Amino acid sequence: MRHTRPMVLFSDALTLDAPRRTSDGYMAVRAKAARTGVYQYTGREVDPNNEHGLRDQAIVNVLRDEAAVFDERAVRSFIAKPITDDHPREAVNASNWRDHGRGIVMGAVRDGDHLAFDLVLMDAGTISKVEAGKAELSNGYAATLEFGDFAGPAGEKCQARQAAIVGNHVAIVDRGRAGPSCRIGDAAICDALPIALQDGAKEAAAWLKKAIALHEKHMNGSAPTTGKEGEKSQMLMMEQMKNALAELGGGDAKSGETGMKMDVYPFHILEQEKPVKTMLIDGLTVDVSNADTAEATIKTLITARDAANGKLSSLETQVVTLTTDKATLEKQVKELTDAKPTPAQLRDAAKQFSQVVEKAKALGIAVTDSMDEAAIMKAAVTKHVGDAAKDWTDKDISVSFATLKAADSFDPLRQGIIDNAAPGAVINIANIRDAARAASNR
Repeated sequence: MRHTRPMVLFSDALTLDAPRRTSDGYMAVRAKAARTGVYQYTGREVDPNNEHGLRDQAIVNVLRDEAAVFDERAVRSFIAKPITDDHPREAVNASNWRDHGRGIVMGAVRDGDHLAFDLVLMDAGTISKVEAGKAELSNGYAATLEFGDFAGPAGEKCQARQAAIVGNHVAIVDRGRAGPSCRIGDAAICDALPIALQDGAKEAAAWLKKAIALHEKHMNGSAPTTGKEGEKSQMLMMEQMKNALAELGGGDAKSGETGMKMDVYPFHILEQEKPVKTMLIDGLTVDVSNADTAEATIKTLITARDAANGKLSSLETQVVTLTTDKATLEKQVKELTDAKPTPAQLRDAAKQFSQVVEKAKALGIAVTDSMDEAAIMKAAVTKHVGDAAKDWTDKDISVSFATLKAADSFDPLRQGIIDNAAPGAVINIANIRDAARAASNR
């Protein structure tokens, strides 16, 4: 299903790095301004009328593939379009260009997975904002959205795909969408700047195409720029440019005489650059000749310093906490070590347990592996004393167990006392027996 919406503003971010200034004060840069990939938008941005059931979704993945980004018509549609300070609330056209235009897109060229624009900013106020840190771009354009199931380059599920892009403007914004991979190089040359050729000057156009093609090879590294071979390649490009200039003016390329003066590089981008006074501050190169830029950089450094101090304070607190925890753990380890029984204590405990087991077996108790010493003694005492021992403490059980003998398997006197004892009475048969024997010997 296909659905077309006019002037959908999809953002492509880039960071202005080190643009060049012309002798007239303009700012000329080449920027990677668009890329292929998956972009995320809200449902209301791509489906405001909910025609495809996406309006209420928080995130909608939109695929922008090579066919859309590098389509020849789409690329050409951005050339000669205005650069604006933030996105205007309306599409830019001849009736409002004076209100919104701050510069112009002079050319476009593919650079790997990106589309690079040659930009010239002409408004002093906008240039100052860029130098102060407002350094990202966002493209404004109309596009056809194809809704359906699409797969991104990494297998991402996409609900829509862009097609038939038509550029309207490029806005300078505080924050764009495509990420920091889109950067402007400080050695960019606006070689796509159009030159008004005379009608019928086909030869000049051919020479210019050759020079531009060779220059692009220099830029992308496919042609040498250093050494003897690089020198030859640069001289060849200059010769092509001179030939084109000669064709335009009708003069002699070798003599340099022409009937029409025209700069090979418009605005003297390379020949008359303004000197820039820089200073290295905390690893950053700062243009100290521009007060606004220097002030913005210093503020950035102060903010970074304060953030670093905050992190340092937090780390110091964590170190104190870890030191305290370490001391606590060491104390616990010492207590556990001190509480560990000695070999002699283990031998005594094993001997005592063995004696209890042997005595209990002699008293007729079936000892199992699950029974500990206290359980074994209680079983033996309960067997010989009965329910009278059910509420006895471990100490009572231990004392009574010590008095039991294997021969006490049946004692009429003990049984008679138990049978006639008051409910809940604590009976120590051995003490009663001893008292009875002592009385009979008197």
